[in-house]
Amino acid sequence: MLQLLHIENIAVIEEADIAFDGGFNALTGETGAGKSIVIDAMGAVLGQRTSRDLIRTGAAKAFVSAVFTGVPALPALAECGLAPEEGELLLQREIYADGKNACRISGKPVTVALLRRIGSALLNIHGQHDGQQLLDEEQHGAYLDSFGHVEGYLETYAACYSAMEATRKKLRALEMDESEKARRVDSLNFQINELERAQLKPGEEEALLQRRNLLRNSERFMSSIQGALWSLTGGDDGGGAVSALQEAGSALAGVRGLDEQFSQLQERLEGLYSEAYDVAETLRDLEGSFDFSPRELDELEGRADLLYRLKKKYGPTVEEMLEYLEHCREELDQISFAADTAARLEKELAKERRQVEKAAGLLSGARKAAAKDLELRIQDELRQLDMPKVRFAICFGEKEPDATGIDVIRFLMSANVGEELRPINKVASGGELARIMLALKNVLAENETIGTLVFDEVDTGVSGRAAQKVAAKLAQVSRRKQVLCVTHLPQLAAMADTHFCVEKGEKRGRTFTHVLRLDREQRKLELARLTGGEKVTPAMLAGAEELIASAEEYKESI
Repeated sequence: MLQLLHIENIAVIEEADIAFDGGFNALTGETGAGKSIVIDAMGAVLGQRTSRDLIRTGAAKAFVSAVFTGVPALPALAECGLAPEEGELLLQREIYADGKNACRISGKPVTVALLRRIGSALLNIHGQHDGQQLLDEEQHGAYLDSFGHVEGYLETYAACYSAMEATRKKLRALEMDESEKARRVDSLNFQINELERAQLKPGEEEALLQRRNLLRNSERFMSSIQGALWSLTGGDDGGGAVSALQEAGSALAGVRGLDEQFSQLQERLEGLYSEAYDVAETLRDLEGSFDFSPRELDELEGRADLLYRLKKKYGPTVEEMLEYLEHCREELDQISFAADTAARLEKELAKERRQVEKAAGLLSGARKAAAKDLELRIQDELRQLDMPKVRFAICFGEKEPDATGIDVIRFLMSANVGEELRPINKVASGGELARIMLALKNVLAENETIGTLVFDEVDTGVSGRAAQKVAAKLAQVSRRKQVLCVTHLPQLAAMADTHFCVEKGEKRGRTFTHVLRLDREQRKLELARLTGGEKVTPAMLAGAEELIASAEEYKESI
């Protein structure tokens, strides 16, 4: 469960610590006081999408942390090397004005995506507009699949459908009329012939450019070699650095035995002579090996020009042009043998279509079995929510196979006795939508490991006896899950085990929001305010006391 929520610089909340208890926690307050900001802070620390506009004006960053207790060993935690410490887990998120985020789990930096994945396994937020999702019939199938745990059937079907679609794509690629086919064959033949005539070789361009550069600068190379040789070996009359080093070494040879210093100098001169001699010999070899042919240079220039023109048409490198050549050959083969290939693919497609139909039938069967159970569960929940005469049903239609199967799934209801079942988006009022969504959430939550359910103003469109029924339902849910509820209804607030009030005020010319935990007397005042507004009378206080007492009596009975 969520034990502690710490908030810094989120909208009008400068700093707040909210210590939640197990069971039913309610948050009340005036409209605009900041109740939904608390929910936004929860969403932020769970990794949900946020805006930099959430940061309090003048602050460099916002910070939210949440401590969860009783956390099981979640697979997502194990995958990233994390584990709850004695069942406790700390989630943290910093949001900066430049849009950057810093997220941590138990002190270890994590990505927002991982924070969202783990957060979704700890807490579920049911927003005040979630009931509108029931109006979108595309969501109905997702709700049913979640309830029925049909993931295995869905994965098998998806794999079969993907294989069938891949084969269909190959068949569509083969479809072209005869004139288009003839034009494409001519184009491919021309490109293949042009590339084959070029006799391309991998890596040839680098060697070609290197040799061309050498030939283009042949005179400079020869002049440099000859100048270096003359300096080292001299002309026909001798001389040069090699001879000079040899003479210098000979001059010291006569005294090398008289002093160690002269011996060392003589050895160094011998080394210099040997190195200079080797350099001179290498230069002679280079001079003799150079074969500068103007004809060769012309051939290289022509080859480089050919490669340049081909690269503009077929790819920036020789290797990519060779890949393109192979691709053209394969495409030409496909067109040439298109009839045979199409016949083979048609057989594969027929086989894959049968596999899709079989997998779709199994998936549909699992969905229909789950639908019967879900109908009964929703009907039971609706009776408890003061909707005993409402009929709820799940209707199945059929469509062409797509990524989700062959089923068209729609939720139907009849709000009044004698009325036929019709789509929810045609007949449900706002209050009915809210209660149906609450019923659906409660049923789905029973099979989930999530320990905390958050309801943000689920009382929209609900009042009177229906509100009392909603309060009773949340109290029942809170006996197996922690429930946090933002509400404007005194019936819901009175049913809470722990009651918080969100208050807004001013200090030093700035707006501040505080979250206060209420004792019994403070609760009576808050319930009286919810009932009658700003002016609280003794009668309202008595009514509030009666609401609390009635709620306590009900909770003892469940």
